[in-house]
Amino acid sequence: MAHIEQTIDIDFFLTTLENEVASYKVPIVDLVEAQTKDPFKVLVATIISARTKDEVTAKACRRLFRKVNSPSDLAALSVQEIEKLIYPVGFYRNKARYLSVLPDALGEFGGRVPDTVEELVKLPGVGRKTANLVVAVGFGKPAVCVDTHVHRIMNIWGYVNTRTPEQTERILREKLPQKYWLKFNSILVAFGQGTCRPVAPHCDRCPLEQRCPKIGVKPRKVMKHEERQGLRMISWNVNGLRAAVSKGFLETVKELDADILALQETRAREEQLEENVVNIPGYESFFHSAEKKGYSGVAVYTRVHPVNVTTGMNDGTPDTEGRVITLEFRDFFFVNVYFPNAGSRLVRLDYKLDFNSRLLKYLNGLREKKGVVICGDFNVAHRPIDLANPESNQNNAGFTPEERAWMDRFLDAGFVDTFRMFHKEGGRYTWWSYRFNARARNIGWRIDYFCVDEKSRSRVVSAAILDHVQGSDHCPVELIFR
Repeated sequence: MAHIEQTIDIDFFLTTLENEVASYKVPIVDLVEAQTKDPFKVLVATIISARTKDEVTAKACRRLFRKVNSPSDLAALSVQEIEKLIYPVGFYRNKARYLSVLPDALGEFGGRVPDTVEELVKLPGVGRKTANLVVAVGFGKPAVCVDTHVHRIMNIWGYVNTRTPEQTERILREKLPQKYWLKFNSILVAFGQGTCRPVAPHCDRCPLEQRCPKIGVKPRKVMKHEERQGLRMISWNVNGLRAAVSKGFLETVKELDADILALQETRAREEQLEENVVNIPGYESFFHSAEKKGYSGVAVYTRVHPVNVTTGMNDGTPDTEGRVITLEFRDFFFVNVYFPNAGSRLVRLDYKLDFNSRLLKYLNGLREKKGVVICGDFNVAHRPIDLANPESNQNNAGFTPEERAWMDRFLDAGFVDTFRMFHKEGGRYTWWSYRFNARARNIGWRIDYFCVDEKSRSRVVSAAILDHVQGSDHCPVELIFR
């Protein structure tokens, strides 16, 4: 990074952020420490945690530690058994191999977990970050734990001028007051996940905004409500509303500041939700759930009172899976849809194609009356530029010739993919697998859309993918509509 180290008040910065992140979702180092301070378990947990979401790591550790409490317990398991216990953490097969040989590797140290970074990095699957975490959490000794968040933020502050986390660790060992060594990683990881994000950091809400040098930072753009040229509409597959709430959904709703917020895959009935989730201040909410518990479901939160609300497609076919909800406003219909997934081995492809056909007929009927906005998880990547690996997914659910052909017919019938009105390039996605660190590597699919009827094209001000928003395997998509 080409900048000069700057002088900041590190005591003020870290003390301020320690108070700021007190209510944030804790990073993995804190999750591990809360579960155990056994050096062996800390070591195992940190090996598992590499390039994996914290909540996935925590669940995998709980499964593994039901069977494993010592190196001998781990040695008794086969690689395949370990794989099954830690799946679906990122690179679980490699990690299972590391764990399977760990008991033998510890033999060099008399069967104990060593308490120095220099010794720990000799173990399989252990880098300097993992080693420092084990020293800090497992042994309570001062250690400088540097991950990508720490490295990035320290460079943003100008406290270091380095190119790699290893260089940052070396400088911090010389420069950072030792009283912060045990806690600064937790503070900065939480802050990096919640506010100072790698993409579109939330400088507008940062308590250090006035004092931070912001080296190399491109803050998110925040449009004030009075500056908008139309209604801000957001569509988001939350992959379970109750799960999303535990990941900060209500705070995200405040940040999104949508006039109309459409959710898919809520997987909860209204009566299963807390009062503060059903009745978010400033919004009316409407839910349509599947008959099957914990499955499918759509919802809409709106600041604009609708003239009418209907569920299903009004064609005599009951919507038992909770896939369609329509809000009628004065001069347009707002249709929120959770399209079926064609399924493993395409077992539901025919069902989906029938659903798609009936939906198009329904939408055609609506647009004879007034404009139509349709949004949701379409569960299809339309063109090769809409997914990272089109060649290897030619006949997989979401990219079959049949599903893509329907999308062609849908657009040819007079509907507009609003995102493509403004963005012609590929590489922008709305869904990423939880496996293989796909989101961090941007190996994704664009399967969430806002579309309008052709007559409403002129009312579209802008369309965007909000891929900085976390909380689901999908990110929200946005439409500004006059």
